[in-house]
Amino acid sequence: MSISALRLGTAWARIAGLMDEAAEAFVRTSFSSVVRDNWDMAVGLMDSAGRQFAQSSRSVPSFVGTMPVTLAAMLRKIPAERLVDGDVLISNDGYLGTGHLNDITMIKPVFDGGRITAWIGSTFHATDIGGAPSVEARDSWEEGLTIPVARILRGGEENEDVFAFLEANLRLPEEVLGDLRAQFAMYDQAAPRLLRILAEEGIADADALSAEIFARSERAMREAIAAVPDGEVFDEVTADGFEHPVTIRLRLEVKGDQLTLDFTGTDAQIARPVNSPLNFSRAYSNYAVKCAFDPTTPNNDGCFRPITLIAPEGSIVNPRRPAPVWGRHLTGHYLPMLVLSALGKLIPDRVVAESGSPLWNVYFTGEHADGRRYVRMFFMNGGHGAAASHDGAACLSFPSNVATQPVEQFENAAPMLITEKSLIPGSGGDGAMRGGLGQRLGFRVIGDKPVTATYRHERVQHPPRGLLGGTAGRGGRDLLNGTQVAAKARLVLQPGDTLVFETPGGGGFGPPADRRAAARDEDAAEGYV
Repeated sequence: MSISALRLGTAWARIAGLMDEAAEAFVRTSFSSVVRDNWDMAVGLMDSAGRQFAQSSRSVPSFVGTMPVTLAAMLRKIPAERLVDGDVLISNDGYLGTGHLNDITMIKPVFDGGRITAWIGSTFHATDIGGAPSVEARDSWEEGLTIPVARILRGGEENEDVFAFLEANLRLPEEVLGDLRAQFAMYDQAAPRLLRILAEEGIADADALSAEIFARSERAMREAIAAVPDGEVFDEVTADGFEHPVTIRLRLEVKGDQLTLDFTGTDAQIARPVNSPLNFSRAYSNYAVKCAFDPTTPNNDGCFRPITLIAPEGSIVNPRRPAPVWGRHLTGHYLPMLVLSALGKLIPDRVVAESGSPLWNVYFTGEHADGRRYVRMFFMNGGHGAAASHDGAACLSFPSNVATQPVEQFENAAPMLITEKSLIPGSGGDGAMRGGLGQRLGFRVIGDKPVTATYRHERVQHPPRGLLGGTAGRGGRDLLNGTQVAAKARLVLQPGDTLVFETPGGGGFGPPADRRAAARDEDAAEGYV
């Protein structure tokens, strides 16, 4: 079936809008702050073959990139022919999904005329998933509850067995189960509207639409790659690691209209929770390529067909089960910056210097005065890397795109006071374009009970690098009552204790001597330096 360009554009706009509408429905009915305030979630649409072709605008890149792989794993366990209308599949297996147990993926088949015409999926971060997630975990079994591939809805009815084992393992079951049920409502709203859009646009089914989108997107990506001269470049980045630093190596090759990302030579997996499963590594590597080569074409399966990824099994970017993976972003978030750094040698006008990532966050757990338990997470972003055309932004989330929780909302949910949230002058790297500033956040225990703080941070020993002559940003720091402490730790805070985090600044771009005098005067006037 051939679809005219006008019909395709109209249908695509309506389906993209449907995905945003579905995401809003989830957020507005969610129970957790991590979904409602941080938007640590994604909604995706896949064709009957499970190939991703649309998603909500505000979707975490790793969730979008891993959802089709999770669906394929689900269907190996429960084949499509065994599903009925109203079924919903679930799993949080890190090696089948987004890389760690805290992210729960659910996918619903959309039936039309007795057959599956599409799949609607969603992934969200659950702050608590049972167990005792720790920076010292030596295997994935220590990290919490694994939900095997299962039907959480059967013909539209809740699977009581699945809900029972979830409720028995969670500290905050009402919050996590509330978020699950919010997604059920979203599916019920989105599925019939998808079918209505296809019918109104005169399109036989979702596959007819996806085929056109995939072909056009693949062609656009191949043309963008082919416009760059053939070449092979190498780069590597050093992460702080645990007992010793970890090195990630990349060989990037452009050959005709194809691109190869080869991580051969990267350090082996370690018995600490920083290993990045292949799904997560692939998603963030592809994300960087999409940003650099073809940022405007719709994001879908077709965009990534020209990309070959090589990641040796047993390496820290493709670990073997049961390597611990709770902090997989501590490795995976380096990959987009490594890809962009390598591409800087080929297309310097389309890349950015390294940002103050991997993403910083902290988990606080404890009891309110009345005995109620709480588990609260707070995200903190470092400075963004500078680019050829502009300075880096301060405290911008990258490569993840989660939002920041309002201070007042956090303080309302835990017996803690945020004593400071300020930019750190001079923390951005120097260059023709300056790196973005990091920030300082202070958390004081104001309740009368101890609070456990668990965090794992990078870019303390190895700050974000500058690019093409720019200097590195300032490294991060973690301080307890004014004394620097380990960047990966689980601390028990006593009433009155203050924990301060200083996030890294972004790297600068280009030689500092090339920065305009007027820009330096503005930096001084604004207090950036």
